[in-house]
Amino acid sequence: MRGISTPAIAVARKAGIEFSVQSYEVAGEHGPEGWGVEAARALGLDPARVFKTLIVLLDDGRLAVTIIPVAARLRPKSAAAAFGAREAHLAAAHDAERATGYVLGGISPLGQRRKLSAALDASAFDFPTIHVSAGQRGLQIELSPHDLARLISATTTSLTS
Repeated sequence: MRGISTPAIAVARKAGIEFSVQSYEVAGEHGPEGWGVEAARALGLDPARVFKTLIVLLDDGRLAVTIIPVAARLRPKSAAAAFGAREAHLAAAHDAERATGYVLGGISPLGQRRKLSAALDASAFDFPTIHVSAGQRGLQIELSPHDLARLISATTTSLTS
């Protein structure tokens, strides 16, 4: 997709990795399942290959990035363990947006305003490529999970229940 650029796309370009960008029409605010499930449905993708970026607040006050399949639920204890914390819960929307520079529904794990520790759900490696937000609602980037993990220095673990 020529002409479209976000900080996430710029990171992928600069890294010289293979990736593609897909756009879709955003239907209202989002469906009851959330932005990610809407993206998977709109693009005709298996929801297991579409990953959402969730910002968590750890018990020591740090924010961290978790990337999990859109249809899955984050397991807070697993998220906390991935970052060496005792507890984790979803960060407040304004804190997530301020730290990443993106709005909810468009938070990408790539090109965030602040470098946060990251954990990628191990299921990502079941596929040659996965889809994550490209940094705005209605825009997804497809890339290798290996490239994603390397670009954001992510640990890999099971994060879902």
